[in-house]
Amino acid sequence: METIAPATLKGGEFLIRPSDATIFTPEDFDEEQRMIYEMAHQFIEKEIWPLLERIDRQEPGLMQSLLDKAGELGLLGAALPEAYGGMGKDFITATLINEAVGAGHSFAVAMAAHTGIGTLPILYFGTPQQKQKYLPGLATGAIKGAYALTEPGAGSDALSGKTTARRSADGSQFILNGQKIWITNSGFADIFTVFAKVEGATDKHQGFSAFIVERQTPGLSFGEEEHKMGIKGSSTRQLFFQDCAIPASQLLGEIGKGHVIAFNILNIGRQKLCAAAVGAAKKAIELSVQYANNREQFRKPIASFGAIQYKLAEQAVRLFACESALYRTTQLIDALEKESLAQGTAYEKALLQAAEEYAVECAILKVCGSEMLDYVVDEAVQIHGGNGFSEEYPVSRAYRDSRINRIFEGTNEINRLLILDMLIKRAMQGRLPLLQAAKSAQDELLAPPSLATTPDQLNFSALQHHIAQWKKLVLLIAGAAVQKFMQKLEDEQEILMALSDMIMDIYLAESSVLRAEKIARQQPDSLYPLLAQVFVADAVYRIQQQANEALVAFAEGDELRILQSAIRRFCKVIPCNTKQARRRIAAALREANAYCF
Repeated sequence: METIAPATLKGGEFLIRPSDATIFTPEDFDEEQRMIYEMAHQFIEKEIWPLLERIDRQEPGLMQSLLDKAGELGLLGAALPEAYGGMGKDFITATLINEAVGAGHSFAVAMAAHTGIGTLPILYFGTPQQKQKYLPGLATGAIKGAYALTEPGAGSDALSGKTTARRSADGSQFILNGQKIWITNSGFADIFTVFAKVEGATDKHQGFSAFIVERQTPGLSFGEEEHKMGIKGSSTRQLFFQDCAIPASQLLGEIGKGHVIAFNILNIGRQKLCAAAVGAAKKAIELSVQYANNREQFRKPIASFGAIQYKLAEQAVRLFACESALYRTTQLIDALEKESLAQGTAYEKALLQAAEEYAVECAILKVCGSEMLDYVVDEAVQIHGGNGFSEEYPVSRAYRDSRINRIFEGTNEINRLLILDMLIKRAMQGRLPLLQAAKSAQDELLAPPSLATTPDQLNFSALQHHIAQWKKLVLLIAGAAVQKFMQKLEDEQEILMALSDMIMDIYLAESSVLRAEKIARQQPDSLYPLLAQVFVADAVYRIQQQANEALVAFAEGDELRILQSAIRRFCKVIPCNTKQARRRIAAALREANAYCF
């Protein structure tokens, strides 16, 4: 297979074509991007962390004032065009801000909701008049935004919502009736992007449409604040629409095209969630390392014990892999957006098209980012022992606040299913030659084994060889499952989720190795190769397990035996002293007294 530059790698193509070590990594940030990150990081450290207790108590006016401060620094409008009062920064810079703010607990949720789902629908789908009316205020925080999609009976199945919009007799208004639930920023937001079904519409989506609704609109009312397990400082109320009349000019996009807005914004939202998870994980690891260095038991720091070193190192390994995949994907989206703009694509379409191209990767990031953070904060509590269960230590808040991320932006179960669904649909559309790649893997399995020896040294060539073999395995199993179930494969969710887990491990492993190889060329003494080696060495066992679970769920007899031989052939255990590698990683963390990779 020919190695190609990352700018030309299509969405999902990592499964069938390798990339080289020129991928974008966090080490490639330019000076301006680093300065903006540091500004956002310092804002969280100095303005947010000292106020976390007050934020969690939802002190009246506090969250709004903090969003105003963020607006004064340009953090709310960083990704908005200068024509609308923004900074006009690129997608990579916007991602860096999301990462820095990710350590801000409930504030991070409020700001992400405002700058993401609260602003982007208007930016990308609004009329010129709507943009001019709302975007300058959203860029500064003078206007606060929110997004109202979810209903009590319509969570993951968003299009089944019952909120309706009826045209007035003269066509000048839409009358909204219905209810929305779990609406972030609803206690203070000035405008809401609300989804409803237009009565009388005959399109296949039953008129599912979006509207901009201002807070003071008669007929709009709010429930009490929800009492949540975590992100307690985030305002979450229900919205009630009772003959809520809005001007027809407040329709966002076209009637019956609300799903286009909802699903396209979700692609970007998933990438943003991963960035925030990376930032939150770095803070949690810092707390873990500092506590382990200071806490003594049996007359020495607990960081000197192997069991604690394992936890610290594994936190770092998982974060390193997720961060590597995040910025690899971010650059791909950024490059395609800029390429589209250069070809004359309208600004409103360029980023949405780029995010849609890499929707598979965005779904991977969402799942891996949220689950990585859950692991990190869970082990942070464990490292703190009984103190981790006390409200006096910040890791307890980190533990509670992390949990929502596996539900936000589409549950992780939905995203796992989407990964396979999108890949298969692209194959059927001819956008991605997965079927040909699966056939090649099948032919290789049935051919006599190669006499070439499998690399037994964990150099970069060997790591990439193993990952390439894993790709053949997942393509082989997916191809067999498609042949077995055809259109009914969507009902075999257990198989789809097992395959998605394999694909996610492949993407993160490859991203880790490519980043480590690139940095090792510049810094021969870097510990990055150890982080990549540990991730790959552990991933092989997870992939073996998921492959076997998927196979026994649909194959039997000779077919099962042949396909199981593919696990032995394409997924061989990699010899690696992970204990020693983790100890070296943990030693670096202990010395830095923070996350240092």
